[in-house]
Amino acid sequence: MEISIKHARPEKISAACLIVGVHEDCKLTPEAARLDKASGGQIKDILNRGDHKGKPGNALLLHAVRGIAAERVLLVGLGPQAKEDSLALRKAVAAAARNLADYGVREAAFCLPWGKPSRSGGLRRLRDAVVSLRDSLYRFDRLKSRPEEGRSDLQRVLLGLAPDADTDAAEQALNHGMAIAAGMDLARDLGNLPGNLCTPTYLAEQATQLARDHGIGCEVLDRDAMTELGMHSLLSVAKGSHQPPRFIIMRHRGNGKKPPLVLVGKGITFDSGGISLKPGAGMDEMKYDMCGAASVFGIMKMAAMLDLPINLVGLVPATENMPGGSASKPGDVVTSMSGQTIEILNTDAEGRLILCDALTYAERFDPAAVVDIATLTGACVTALGHVATGLFANDDDLAGELLEAGTRSHDRAWRMPLWDDYQEQLKSNFADMANIGGPPAGSITAACFLSRFAKKFRWAHLDIAGTAWRSGKDKGATGRPVPLLAEFLLERSRRRPR
Repeated sequence: MEISIKHARPEKISAACLIVGVHEDCKLTPEAARLDKASGGQIKDILNRGDHKGKPGNALLLHAVRGIAAERVLLVGLGPQAKEDSLALRKAVAAAARNLADYGVREAAFCLPWGKPSRSGGLRRLRDAVVSLRDSLYRFDRLKSRPEEGRSDLQRVLLGLAPDADTDAAEQALNHGMAIAAGMDLARDLGNLPGNLCTPTYLAEQATQLARDHGIGCEVLDRDAMTELGMHSLLSVAKGSHQPPRFIIMRHRGNGKKPPLVLVGKGITFDSGGISLKPGAGMDEMKYDMCGAASVFGIMKMAAMLDLPINLVGLVPATENMPGGSASKPGDVVTSMSGQTIEILNTDAEGRLILCDALTYAERFDPAAVVDIATLTGACVTALGHVATGLFANDDDLAGELLEAGTRSHDRAWRMPLWDDYQEQLKSNFADMANIGGPPAGSITAACFLSRFAKKFRWAHLDIAGTAWRSGKDKGATGRPVPLLAEFLLERSRRRPR
């Protein structure tokens, strides 16, 4: 899809469909007011009949509006006029995208109130609109033998700017939005692939291709290299699978020799639970257990596309978790790369076993901060549902940055406790720690486990078990938390941390 921007008068735009906004109580945006004036009050007359309430997500398609160049006009709701609501704008763009897809429109122009440039110089609302548009139009059909019949893709989009709009700010917003959307698309594509295609080897190949396409560094460690490093906790998870494990290192260098930010993504390409086998119902969704890794891929692509002035490292420990004659058993004790020993009480608590070695590996980069992203615990879904990502951190400032980034991007997180009281649940009679702490506070004890391997740097953990994918008729990867991490990195790149 081609997206462009230009200064334009809405009534003069020639397009198959022109999208303008309407507030509650029939209040018109400036762009809609221009159309109303050109049409001799036709739009206001239609609104006065009560066909459109102006609520976020509402949409009304108009044909043959007098005095304008566009073939159709789509009115989308923006909520109360007094409230400049970025979420309402996202909903309006998403509603427009759905309607455009239903009507088979191939070209459209959006003339919505993009707001004023933010302190960073960009039009955040325009950027959000680009991300929302791309997100709404995403679909994964590459594995179908024939495309969906009767569907027509939107090919060209114009974002109309007011005459006094800042062109440079709009260009920056468009570039940022397109890069974030591209990162989300990649994360969703990887997440939606089935486990028989998206294997650890496939992820390593994709990392190599990403490096070629975008000029980032890439290194892939095999089983022998991981054994030499002492990653026996990670390798214990891979023992039951015929698919060889991979440890992927990607590097974006944009700020000299400054300490990098390190992102660690859980890459369980399929999670059967191992010997502690999961129930069969819904097990197909365990292909999404690598969505943490997928988000790291997406962020590395976004950072490279924008050539962000930061140093960034992406670490992806990748393996399957399968039952088998050589699989780890409940009661086994393994030694992690850090030298700490772990009693495996449940082989389905495998994510923390691969992440702990990745966190130890991250020490060698002398990182400014480390953030791991993982579909780690069902307990986090119980606590927060599918709305917020669980956030744990050993540093208040880092936690605050991530929370603010989530709020600004509307990819929200909620901070959970990481108190020493919970560490007691991980005691083991036979090793330094157990890999589970029992049913109470499961997401917290999982984070406490990881915290034991993150004592040498500022660290945060994002539990995305409830936000990484949707179930039901809309089943599919969401691309979260790419928007949160993108906002975090953009803010970091603006202030160039030392």
